[in-house]
Amino acid sequence: MDLNFSHTLVLEDETVLLRSLQESDFENLLEISINEPETWEYSLVRANGRENLEKYIQIALKAREMNTEFPFIVFDKKSGKYAGSTRFYDINLQFKTLQLGYTWYGKSFRGTGLNKHCKYLLLQYAFETLGMERVEFRADNNNERSIAAMKSIGCKVEGILRNHMPTLGSDARRDSIILSILKNEWFDEVKENLKTRL
Repeated sequence: MDLNFSHTLVLEDETVLLRSLQESDFENLLEISINEPETWEYSLVRANGRENLEKYIQIALKAREMNTEFPFIVFDKKSGKYAGSTRFYDINLQFKTLQLGYTWYGKSFRGTGLNKHCKYLLLQYAFETLGMERVEFRADNNNERSIAAMKSIGCKVEGILRNHMPTLGSDARRDSIILSILKNEWFDEVKENLKTRL
């Protein structure tokens, strides 16, 4: 199967629209980037401030060209504003696996249910259109908000990668938690459970 992600790919429901990230989206994300630097507290690749946001978008678009990642911009239909970004990455077509992450939203969009709508659309696309067998999620093991959000959509904890990655701005290293959803879990329970909570 060829991963022919179209640059015009759009996933949407009544609440949210996800579309392929473009260079011009710099302007759409700049306000969050400048005013909410804490958004990337646990991230190794940060988009805080003009320069970092520019770099962040360039790296994402380069990875899309190489077919290893597919970044989206997230538009909140209720407020009529751009909320943040998310992406598929570590896409392995041979093994039918990918990771879902690099997800961040401005603070006014957190806890609004927006994330559940995004995850539903992304998981549906991964399992039902791309035919993936496994979708993996990772986070800094100290990032309680992110871990709680992943568990709430039906992710199962698989374990901890100890001392897994460096952390920005210090000599410390982070432990990374790994969670996942399998294809049969999506069809057996996760899809319906998530749908009822949208």
